[in-house]
Amino acid sequence: MENNNNMGELKAQNQNKKQVRLFYCMECEELAAKVAAQSQLITLQSINWRNFDDGFPNLFINNAHDIRGQHVAFLASFSSPSVIFEQLSVIYNLPRLFVASFTLVLPFFPTGSFERMEEEGDVATAFTMARILSNIPISRGGPTSLVIYDIHALQAIFRRMIMKILFRYTVLVILERFYFGDHVLPLFETGIPLLKQRLHQLPDAEKIVVAFPDDGAWKRFHKLLDHFPMVICTKVREGDKRIVRLKEGNPAGCHVVIVDDLVQSGGTLIECQKVLVAHGAAKVSAYVTHGVFPKRSWERFTPKNDEGSEKGFAFFWITDSCPHTVKAIGNRAPFEVLSLAGSIADALQI
Repeated sequence: MENNNNMGELKAQNQNKKQVRLFYCMECEELAAKVAAQSQLITLQSINWRNFDDGFPNLFINNAHDIRGQHVAFLASFSSPSVIFEQLSVIYNLPRLFVASFTLVLPFFPTGSFERMEEEGDVATAFTMARILSNIPISRGGPTSLVIYDIHALQAIFRRMIMKILFRYTVLVILERFYFGDHVLPLFETGIPLLKQRLHQLPDAEKIVVAFPDDGAWKRFHKLLDHFPMVICTKVREGDKRIVRLKEGNPAGCHVVIVDDLVQSGGTLIECQKVLVAHGAAKVSAYVTHGVFPKRSWERFTPKNDEGSEKGFAFFWITDSCPHTVKAIGNRAPFEVLSLAGSIADALQI
């Protein structure tokens, strides 16, 4: 009798949730499968990704008639300019197929570190990408929902526009949300809950200290991690070099976890690690939501090539927002991948 009641409650709960048809780009096939495995309400759909002889996309959305009146989502990865056009072609087409609603999940907003306009003539490609996404056609259900994780873009320009405001993470998110046009409803998510869950599993969880490589990372994340002791590093200019220094906090005797939104070459993280060890950290780990690592720069962190102090990095956590990196790294230490699949599945129900 009790089992029947539980089944009835589960059925009632599912009736109040959306059945979602999830399309995905080729890079995101593994992540899409993980998202679908989170819920019986998510069904994977397929696209034929082909090219004509001249290299331009030859695309076909399978079973297009079947998605009429359905809630549809697309899982994208704009890992390089060469794959953006073909995905945009699909993204612009799906809302026009009489779907009930359309959600675009773009875990990593790729032009996010190219938002600075230092002088006349600089092109802020992050703004260009935001404009492109803002013009996705409206579906029958209204504007497109756009899910992005730990966006790096737009903050520097807003900082210049309102220089005397003390920025908080929530203020940055509000400003970024209103930068996008009315055709999209941005939902800014974060991978930090995955990190917090992993940290609580560690045997030295009581000795964790969170470090930020600069003030920007602190402003972005400190409210999400405020129950941990904190250390803040800063970059100071000495001649032609920018040197990492400890600004505040005490890492001595603790397991220090450096937290940032993304990593490219990894130089700043390596310098932070050296500074923290010099100030007595028992060990140092790192977390970034987006492991971009161009030109295989992740190799700098493997035990054989670690460029930090002799202790190296104990752990390096990334999410699967950048599928190419996840595939390249494999199971190599010190890397661990924290999957966004559960978070994405939840976001598709909003």
